[in-house]
Amino acid sequence: MSTSEKPVVFGTEDMLLSLCNSVTRVLSLTTQSQLRFSGMIQRITKTCLKPDIGCFVLFDGGFSGLVVLNFSAASAMEIYESYMLHMGMDKDGLATSHTSDEVANVMGELMNQIIGDFTGKVARELQTQITQNQPKMLVLNKQVMLSVDTHLDKPEARRVTFYTARNNIFYLELAIDRTEFIKLCDFETQEAHDPDELIAQVNGGPAPAAAPSAPTGAEKHQDDLLASLGM
Repeated sequence: MSTSEKPVVFGTEDMLLSLCNSVTRVLSLTTQSQLRFSGMIQRITKTCLKPDIGCFVLFDGGFSGLVVLNFSAASAMEIYESYMLHMGMDKDGLATSHTSDEVANVMGELMNQIIGDFTGKVARELQTQITQNQPKMLVLNKQVMLSVDTHLDKPEARRVTFYTARNNIFYLELAIDRTEFIKLCDFETQEAHDPDELIAQVNGGPAPAAAPSAPTGAEKHQDDLLASLGM
């Protein structure tokens, strides 16, 4: 690299934008509806789960972090219904309440796909690897603060507002280690998978359940967190 060239730096806001794009990409594809996010973001000091449905997932590897999605009952039901109808389900057979286990399972699966899309982009664009754990989805009637981000050395947290096609609102919160990726030299970025593969995966139905295995350290950390919250 020439000394006159300014290095390419990928920081927290770039990471957040990439994650936001994963949210809109996955939910738009799986629900066949248009979502958007605010052009303004918030710096926050603490991440939290909020009513009516809160979901979080931890990731670790090249850098560590926490992703939280907080859905109102209206936004969760809109996304759930659009997803199920796109899958070919009869509307009369759908759950009618956001407290249904079926709604929580669908929202958890969608978050799993969102983080999977994000981790794939991290591997391609930042040349590093992060691994995710199974998302935890909780139906809540009050706000719950998450102190899980205290394991980060220099945590930075952001919140973004999302809007569904019917203008229902949900929020994304991201807490990660303060870090910057600096492009040292040029490299070829691997091509992303065809977006239609995601639709094919969805239309193919849920994958068979895997045999139970011993929890990993991060999974045990999640379970300990839930136990400490009385859940």
